[in-house]
Amino acid sequence: MDSIRNPFKTGVLWPNGQSGFNLHITQRKRAEEEIKNLAFYDPLTQLPNRRLLMDRLKQALASSARSGREGALLFIDLDNFKALNDTLGHDVGDLLLQQVAQRLESCVREGDTVARLGGDEFVVMLEDLSEDDLESAAQAETVGDKILSTLNQPYQFATHEHRSTPSIGVTLFSDHAQNQDELLKQADIAMYQAKKAGRNSLRFFDPQMQETITVRASLESDLRRAVAEQKEFQLFYQVQVDSSGGPVGAEALLRWQHPERGMVSPAEFIPLAEETGLILPLGHWVMATACRQLAAWVAQPETAHLTLAVNVSVKQFHLPTFVEEVLTLIGHFKIDPAKLELEITESMLLGNVDDIIAKMTTLKARGISFSMDDFGTGYSSLQYLKRLPLDQLKIDQSFVCDIATDDSDKAIVRTIIAMAQSLNLNVIAEGVETEEQRQLLLNKGCAIYQGYLFGRPVPIEQFEALL
Repeated sequence: MDSIRNPFKTGVLWPNGQSGFNLHITQRKRAEEEIKNLAFYDPLTQLPNRRLLMDRLKQALASSARSGREGALLFIDLDNFKALNDTLGHDVGDLLLQQVAQRLESCVREGDTVARLGGDEFVVMLEDLSEDDLESAAQAETVGDKILSTLNQPYQFATHEHRSTPSIGVTLFSDHAQNQDELLKQADIAMYQAKKAGRNSLRFFDPQMQETITVRASLESDLRRAVAEQKEFQLFYQVQVDSSGGPVGAEALLRWQHPERGMVSPAEFIPLAEETGLILPLGHWVMATACRQLAAWVAQPETAHLTLAVNVSVKQFHLPTFVEEVLTLIGHFKIDPAKLELEITESMLLGNVDDIIAKMTTLKARGISFSMDDFGTGYSSLQYLKRLPLDQLKIDQSFVCDIATDDSDKAIVRTIIAMAQSLNLNVIAEGVETEEQRQLLLNKGCAIYQGYLFGRPVPIEQFEALL
């Protein structure tokens, strides 16, 4: 039979009539095409991958230098994509990525490039924009807004409808001397600025961002060292008083005394600790130090009645061992659990609410109380609020500072107090700085206060001296 002769000998035919030599050529071309696809295209979405994107970006930079026309990179990251994978599975996540790829291609011109870098990260490269910076930025923003609108439309997976939003960072390019990796990094930095702005938004790269990133990297390095050594942190205490001005407790506030930077603002290092996971060892140190202080207060008649409020981060609360850690510290220092108050924030309700309620219920059964910090500034649902075993709502200082002059703030404070009363919760107002503010709060039914009117956050020695 022809099929068992040497298939590569000229003139020999396979059963289908195609010569063995020609079939070999066809198979080789097919294999070469497959290798090319694997090397330059993403197998899930069939979009160009990072390697092909960087090659096209190199060509685009050269073309831009010749023509004088600008281009743009749009770095796109899907918000909360991990939550979709965790809840509905990776198969559904893959379907979403494929649909996102199709939608992105529908938002750009034929000559533009849509690429997938990996995971839920995509890049759109726009070429031949205006020669004018402002005009080219406006053109890129138009495309970015179109992408935001398109990706905000619901996705249908069988019987399940899902909504997803993107965060987009944009950087412009016009000079062939610019580095491809640097441009991609700039777009990535801008994307994270969009994340920080609340997600589902677009931000342009600002050269000052690069300096901010450099400073942040240095601060992170110092923070890791300080957490490991645990010598530069201390707790400050801000007094909490009742309507007569008598101290009823304090809030423990973490401070970082850097040997070279001086006192680092909590607004700088607390968010960084959250992002890097360093908040976990820091949070444990704060809880242990607070429990030790409560134990010391019990031995002094003038402080034995004081409660101590401790802020708990979202990551800290979600630790499987959180309840055990708190109860172990209480047992170790032999403190009265009723003197410890844990402050949580509304952002915590974005997670597993049932798990949060279970942990709070367990700790409350042991006598620990809970306060909702910064109430009114976050995302709390009244449906969840009534289920949480809270003891107190804390009115955020943003509503207190203008309560004497702003009717809206007055109405918000009045509503929060009425809501707390209907739920049998105590109310404390923070940021009280004037007697007028205190009196207005008292008239509306709030009888516990915290703020500069009564005392600033100070080290323990000054705090006890003030008492």
